[in-house]
Amino acid sequence: MSLNLEEKKAVVAEVSAQIAEAQAIIIAEYRGLEVEKMTQLRAKARQSGIYFKVLKNSLARRAVADTSFSVLSAHMVGVLAYGIGTDPVAVAKILHEFAKSNDKFVIKAGAMANFLMSHQEITKLATLPSREELLSELLGTMQAPIVGFVRTLNEVPARFVRSLAAVLDQKQSI
Repeated sequence: MSLNLEEKKAVVAEVSAQIAEAQAIIIAEYRGLEVEKMTQLRAKARQSGIYFKVLKNSLARRAVADTSFSVLSAHMVGVLAYGIGTDPVAVAKILHEFAKSNDKFVIKAGAMANFLMSHQEITKLATLPSREELLSELLGTMQAPIVGFVRTLNEVPARFVRSLAAVLDQKQSI
């Protein structure tokens, strides 16, 4: 079913709004993939805050025109699905994990602001820890000196109490 001009404009506007906030776009070919598998991928993408949509390539080209993702235009050929998100690692992880278990889902290319990514670069991005994991590691690293300092301060009275207990034991044994 073909879209009329107003529907096409609405799709381009919707995708353009997502691209305006996006940090990464990844495109993948899904030729021959069952509908059930695509539905599972859409649900997983939605849970992760990723905008995942099958678009006509001409509409996608219009949406990325004059943006930092226009480098993807040359790769928009074939039956493609688009993953758009504000967390580049999350987008790469979701699509990469799905591609590993579904050989009919092939990641073609991706882009981050004016940077075109190949399949290998997307794979490397997908293996990075997520933003939340990196923040928790940073927090642990920042807390380590404080925890060590508190333990050192706590050791002074504890050593004093142990010394008193040893003197008491020594006096009682005499």
